[in-house]
Amino acid sequence: MTGYKAVILSKLQVQILVKHTRDTVPNESCAVLFGNMINGDVLVKEIFLTKNIEASPVNFTIAPEELIFAYKTAEEKKLDVIGIFHSHPDSVAYPSSTDKKYMETNPVPWIIFSNLNNEFKAYIYDSGLLPVPVKIL
Repeated sequence: MTGYKAVILSKLQVQILVKHTRDTVPNESCAVLFGNMINGDVLVKEIFLTKNIEASPVNFTIAPEELIFAYKTAEEKKLDVIGIFHSHPDSVAYPSSTDKKYMETNPVPWIIFSNLNNEFKAYIYDSGLLPVPVKIL
Protein backbone atom coordinates (compact mmCIF):
# COMPACT_ATOMS: atom_id res chain seq x y z
CA MET A 1 0.00 0.00 0.00
CA THR A 2 1.35 3.41 -0.94
CA GLY A 3 -0.16 5.57 1.78
CA TYR A 4 -1.19 8.21 -0.75
CA LYS A 5 -4.63 9.59 0.09
CA ALA A 6 -4.95 12.19 -2.70
CA VAL A 7 -3.13 14.51 -5.07
CA ILE A 8 -4.26 18.04 -4.29
CA LEU A 9 -4.21 20.72 -7.01
CA SER A 10 -5.49 24.28 -6.84
CA LYS A 11 -7.89 25.62 -9.46
CA LEU A 12 -5.10 27.90 -10.77
CA GLN A 13 -2.72 24.92 -11.10
CA VAL A 14 -5.41 23.06 -13.04
CA GLN A 15 -5.78 26.06 -15.38
CA ILE A 16 -2.00 26.18 -15.92
CA LEU A 17 -1.80 22.46 -16.70
CA VAL A 18 -4.82 22.51 -19.03
CA LYS A 19 -3.41 25.54 -20.90
CA HIS A 20 -0.02 23.81 -21.23
CA THR A 21 -1.82 20.72 -22.55
CA ARG A 22 -3.87 22.67 -25.08
CA ASP A 23 -0.80 24.66 -26.20
CA THR A 24 1.05 21.44 -27.10
CA VAL A 25 -1.76 19.66 -29.01
CA PRO A 26 -1.47 17.40 -30.97
CA ASN A 27 1.47 16.24 -28.81
CA GLU A 28 1.61 15.13 -25.20
CA SER A 29 2.57 17.83 -22.72
CA CYS A 30 4.60 17.19 -19.58
CA ALA A 31 5.59 18.83 -16.30
CA VAL A 32 7.23 18.10 -12.98
CA LEU A 33 5.23 18.85 -9.84
CA PHE A 34 6.83 20.25 -6.70
CA GLY A 35 5.33 20.18 -3.24
CA ASN A 36 5.09 18.21 -0.02
CA MET A 37 3.49 15.13 1.45
CA ILE A 38 1.17 16.13 4.28
CA ASN A 39 -0.64 13.36 6.20
CA GLY A 40 -0.70 11.14 3.11
CA ASP A 41 -1.84 13.89 0.76
CA VAL A 42 0.37 15.01 -2.11
CA LEU A 43 0.09 18.81 -1.94
CA VAL A 44 1.22 20.41 -5.20
CA LYS A 45 2.79 23.80 -4.53
CA GLU A 46 4.49 24.56 -7.85
CA ILE A 47 4.40 23.36 -11.43
CA PHE A 48 7.59 23.15 -13.47
CA LEU A 49 6.43 23.08 -17.10
CA THR A 50 8.69 21.07 -19.38
CA LYS A 51 9.05 20.37 -23.07
CA ASN A 52 8.26 17.01 -24.62
CA ILE A 53 11.42 16.52 -26.67
CA GLU A 54 9.77 13.62 -28.53
CA ALA A 55 7.09 15.96 -29.92
CA SER A 56 4.81 12.93 -30.00
CA PRO A 57 1.05 12.50 -29.51
CA VAL A 58 1.58 9.13 -27.76
CA ASN A 59 4.83 9.48 -25.76
CA PHE A 60 6.75 12.06 -23.81
CA THR A 61 10.35 12.53 -22.77
CA ILE A 62 11.75 15.33 -20.66
CA ALA A 63 15.34 16.19 -21.59
CA PRO A 64 17.80 14.97 -18.93
CA GLU A 65 19.24 18.48 -18.45
CA GLU A 66 15.73 19.87 -17.93
CA LEU A 67 14.99 17.15 -15.34
CA ILE A 68 18.24 17.91 -13.52
CA PHE A 69 17.31 21.60 -13.51
CA ALA A 70 13.83 20.74 -12.17
CA TYR A 71 15.27 18.73 -9.26
CA LYS A 72 17.79 21.48 -8.50
CA THR A 73 15.02 24.11 -8.57
CA ALA A 74 12.84 22.03 -6.22
CA GLU A 75 15.77 21.62 -3.83
CA GLU A 76 16.51 25.37 -3.85
CA LYS A 77 12.84 26.04 -3.03
CA LYS A 78 12.96 23.42 -0.27
CA LEU A 79 10.26 21.39 -2.02
CA ASP A 80 10.16 17.78 -3.14
CA VAL A 81 9.46 16.45 -6.61
CA ILE A 82 6.11 14.88 -5.76
CA GLY A 83 4.62 14.09 -9.16
CA ILE A 84 5.02 13.71 -12.90
CA PHE A 85 2.34 15.22 -15.11
CA HIS A 86 1.56 14.51 -18.74
CA SER A 87 -1.39 14.63 -21.09
CA HIS A 88 -3.10 12.19 -23.37
CA PRO A 89 -4.33 14.33 -26.29
CA ASP A 90 -6.59 11.69 -27.87
CA SER A 91 -7.14 9.04 -25.21
CA VAL A 92 -8.36 8.52 -21.66
CA ALA A 93 -6.37 9.42 -18.55
CA TYR A 94 -4.98 5.94 -17.97
CA PRO A 95 -1.29 4.96 -18.09
CA SER A 96 -0.04 3.46 -21.34
CA SER A 97 2.30 0.47 -21.29
CA THR A 98 5.21 2.92 -21.74
CA ASP A 99 3.94 5.03 -18.82
CA LYS A 100 3.75 1.94 -16.60
CA LYS A 101 7.34 0.99 -17.43
CA TYR A 102 8.63 4.41 -16.36
CA MET A 103 6.31 4.62 -13.35
CA GLU A 104 8.12 1.64 -11.86
CA THR A 105 11.38 3.62 -11.77
CA ASN A 106 9.74 6.95 -10.80
CA PRO A 107 7.77 6.09 -7.63
CA VAL A 108 5.72 9.28 -7.39
CA PRO A 109 2.14 9.83 -8.47
CA TRP A 110 1.72 10.29 -12.21
CA ILE A 111 -1.05 12.73 -13.03
CA ILE A 112 -2.58 12.37 -16.48
CA PHE A 113 -4.92 14.83 -18.16
CA SER A 114 -7.17 13.53 -20.93
CA ASN A 115 -8.03 16.11 -23.59
CA LEU A 116 -10.62 13.62 -24.81
CA ASN A 117 -12.56 13.52 -21.51
CA ASN A 118 -11.30 16.79 -19.99
CA GLU A 119 -10.33 15.01 -16.76
CA PHE A 120 -7.39 14.51 -14.43
CA LYS A 121 -6.52 11.10 -12.99
CA ALA A 122 -3.52 10.02 -10.93
CA TYR A 123 -1.81 6.68 -10.47
CA ILE A 124 1.20 5.25 -8.71
CA TYR A 125 3.00 2.00 -9.39
CA ASP A 126 3.47 -0.07 -6.23
CA SER A 127 3.67 -3.78 -7.14
CA GLY A 128 0.93 -2.91 -9.62
CA LEU A 129 -0.96 0.12 -10.83
CA LEU A 130 -2.94 1.92 -8.11
CA PRO A 131 -5.28 4.90 -8.58
CA VAL A 132 -4.78 7.98 -6.40
CA PRO A 133 -7.73 10.39 -6.09
CA VAL A 134 -7.24 13.90 -7.50
CA LYS A 135 -8.76 16.74 -5.47
CA ILE A 136 -9.11 20.24 -6.91
CA LEU A 137 -9.43 22.94 -4.26
